[in-house]
Amino acid sequence: MRIVSSRWAIAGAFTVLTAMSTVAPAQNAAQNAAQNAARRVASPAAQPTIERMTLTNGLRLQLLEDHSSQVVSISLWFDVGARDEVKGTTGFAHLFEHMMFQGSANIRKAEHSQLVERAGGRSNANTQYDITRYFEQVPSNRLNLALWLEAERLRSLTVNEENLKNQIEAVKEERRLRVDNAAYGKAIWDGTYPAFDATSCFAYAHSLIGSMDDLNAASVADVKAFFDRFYTPNNAVLTIAGDFQSAEVKRLVNEYFGSIKRQPDQPKPTCDQEFSPGAMRSRVTDDKATLPAVLAIYRIPATGHADTPALDLLGSILGIGESSRFNKVLARDTKLALGAQVLVNPFGPRRGPGLFLALAIANQGVEPDSLDQRLQAEFALVASDGVTEAELAKAKNQYRAGKVNERQQVFDMTEAIQHATFYLGSPDAVFSDLDRYAKVTVADVKRVAATYLVPANSMMLTIVPEAK
Repeated sequence: MRIVSSRWAIAGAFTVLTAMSTVAPAQNAAQNAAQNAARRVASPAAQPTIERMTLTNGLRLQLLEDHSSQVVSISLWFDVGARDEVKGTTGFAHLFEHMMFQGSANIRKAEHSQLVERAGGRSNANTQYDITRYFEQVPSNRLNLALWLEAERLRSLTVNEENLKNQIEAVKEERRLRVDNAAYGKAIWDGTYPAFDATSCFAYAHSLIGSMDDLNAASVADVKAFFDRFYTPNNAVLTIAGDFQSAEVKRLVNEYFGSIKRQPDQPKPTCDQEFSPGAMRSRVTDDKATLPAVLAIYRIPATGHADTPALDLLGSILGIGESSRFNKVLARDTKLALGAQVLVNPFGPRRGPGLFLALAIANQGVEPDSLDQRLQAEFALVASDGVTEAELAKAKNQYRAGKVNERQQVFDMTEAIQHATFYLGSPDAVFSDLDRYAKVTVADVKRVAATYLVPANSMMLTIVPEAK
């Protein structure tokens, strides 16, 4: 199972900077055409209705009918992630993403995905700091199968010594693959969480994957207790979009999920991380890297904050694609870097403070200190001078085109509705989110840069290859 979704994936995005994406000419045309389409998407008259109901056991159901194709997407998000872990049990949230595919009372180990695939569909899951998500996309005539499968493992998941031991080894192997044995991987995954105070904000001050020691110490009782606390209907939102009739879906959801008992609501973790606590600096050795690199980390507000659209667009301007400002200045003009990239919240959106990351890999013969100084100078420049209207317009067009494409796929639409539900306060915010980005001005971009992308709010990480 994947740790982070394709939308927020960083595995490979940082490590293969030589293959940075470009905007194809066809995409430019699509972006222009998308402007009018996006207005129609955001228009109140064109908005479809997201139907909502809550079962007696607390499960929230959200439905969006779309009969444009004979496909249905089912998205089940649980309000639990790495932020809910406590010291000594880190990695449990990600572990359960794996455990949920190990069978239940009426499903054999690994049979969940097999049944979906035989029906012509696909399924997967991922873990983030704030949520754990599961999904299926199936032909509309197999919606009942997907719903039954999700309810079945929620009702009677098999948690035993064999499955636990097997999946702990799977998680450890995933960590080796994605983190320990990937160039710059350990620095990126483990180098970011020290930006948060471990006492006042443990929720984000530990690894998303978890530690090997905590996983090795896990018992069946510990893991079962985690499941019983968080994998409950009153801690979940089920969103379904596609080719179905609402009355029939409600009947099926009530039939499959209605008798699952709710459990006591769990207290939500807090994070009292202050902004601009003072500059932090660290230096790490990477035995998998062949060139030094600089990772700039800045703390930013929660995803639902009013400053997020400006920060997202600024990230695109500075470090997405070959025509981005950092890639132009650092890679092409000064040739200090092999490549540079910026990602906002690479481990997924957050209801607490997030991350604005910039990674620059030094060119052959370039000292990392020189690259560090120029990277910080570029951040200072955008904080003092801002960006141009042309740069902002391009970033808005890219964002708009992505949102228009999102509305055309039922899977992407279910995930967008879930995102709006968990991070923007209402599923209906999926229709107004585009307006938040359209209203961003160059003054807004300059203001957020001067507020958050400053030395006092930074953690600079120098990555050097291990001496041979």
